[in-house]
Amino acid sequence: MQEYDIGLIGLAVMGENLVLNMERNGFKVAVYNRTVKKVEDFVNGRAKGKHIKGCYTIEELVASLDRPRKIMLLVKAGKPVDEFIDVLIPHLDRGDLIIDGGNSHFPDSIRRTNYLEDKGFLFIGTGVSGGEEGALNGPSIMPGGSEKAWPLVANIFKSIAAKVADGTPCCDWVGSNGAGHFVKMVHNGIEYGDMQMISEAYWLMKNLLGLTPGDMQPIFSEWNKGELDSYLIEITAEIMGKMDDDTKNPLLEMILDTAGQKGTGKWTSGTALDLGVPAPTVAEAVFARAISAIKEERVAASKKLSGPSSAFSGDKKAFVEMIRKALYASKICSYAQGYQLMRAAAQEYEWQLKFGQIALMWRGGCIIRAQFLDKIKAAFDTNPDLTNLLLDPYFKRAIDENQASWRKVIGTAVETGIPVPAFSSALAYYDGYRSEKLPANLLQAQRDYFGAHTYERIDQPRGKFFHTNWTGRGGTTASTTYNV
Repeated sequence: MQEYDIGLIGLAVMGENLVLNMERNGFKVAVYNRTVKKVEDFVNGRAKGKHIKGCYTIEELVASLDRPRKIMLLVKAGKPVDEFIDVLIPHLDRGDLIIDGGNSHFPDSIRRTNYLEDKGFLFIGTGVSGGEEGALNGPSIMPGGSEKAWPLVANIFKSIAAKVADGTPCCDWVGSNGAGHFVKMVHNGIEYGDMQMISEAYWLMKNLLGLTPGDMQPIFSEWNKGELDSYLIEITAEIMGKMDDDTKNPLLEMILDTAGQKGTGKWTSGTALDLGVPAPTVAEAVFARAISAIKEERVAASKKLSGPSSAFSGDKKAFVEMIRKALYASKICSYAQGYQLMRAAAQEYEWQLKFGQIALMWRGGCIIRAQFLDKIKAAFDTNPDLTNLLLDPYFKRAIDENQASWRKVIGTAVETGIPVPAFSSALAYYDGYRSEKLPANLLQAQRDYFGAHTYERIDQPRGKFFHTNWTGRGGTTASTTYNV
């Protein structure tokens, strides 16, 4: 009997919790997993007594669903998604919907939208953020794909999503084809930057000021009451206070300093390069994880390479406040880069991205949720055509108020040999963006010298190119002018 509202394939942690979230909000869910035992364990465990049907074949899953059928995949990104799509297609009817709720790369969602629409089906690629807790209690959901599909799942998605204070769900239609997964990718890239910047604040307090995790726990708790109020600052305070059961030392100090990554930060950086958008803070956060991973090399190098001492003789409390200001200013620049990237992608892929709504979607449920996002939404509500967050009056004033401390912290870090790549790259982005002139004239002269790549002149209209025979030995033939 066809009676279930939606089907879900993939009963790992996220899948199980989303199913329980849907059922709690009044939806009947049919579930399937390639490993049958996971289905058995789930329906006889966490799902027991609930409106959740365990299915043991694809045919049974499809037969259980109301039409048009809605099937959500929560499987590993890449080939497994394509494999399940091809397994499902023979069992579906025109107008049925497949949803990819994993961390897929947005070009794959563009391709899958076209592939399924050509066959008469609908597709949504949706970003889901918030981890295990968010999936169960309310994630941020960022759907994009076939426009006709949104009415089929809007009620489900908005019901299970996190809500802001006035009850507005952290979910809205993002745009066509790959727009949903693109916005989720940028979210994850910003998350990389946020995590690295918080880690740099911690590292400065530990190595420069000599503070312990116990000393820092109330500092991060206090920061979470002001401008930096966010999920990541909140959990950082909790991490600082956690003790290791075995050694009775702070657990943080027992964790090896090598960071992993699943690729979304790398995708964000690569896409920024492809679109010619400056996003150095995300890139530096990715590279910081990469250098952390070569632990053995760093240990060996530490015994051979010298640098300055990290002695500090000033007012520690005052410097902690400077670090807070540096963190806030860097955070503003990191988000400015993320929004600049989304604006460029909207033009490239013809997406009608609503930037204020994206900030609202990130306001609850997701990993980068923060009070700060209200200011971003307000900025785009006031000026939907805002080209850069740094030009909004609130953020311009915030940078003005914090940049002296920001520069002092970075300068002190450089002088004492403490790496702060995210702080530094954010400041370099700010200084570059506010500069009327940059040394790119020399770069272009060099390119023309060795490769006849031409240049524009300050006394001629934009788009008119020139070539100089710099040595007197070359000819007048110039290379084709193009930009990657």
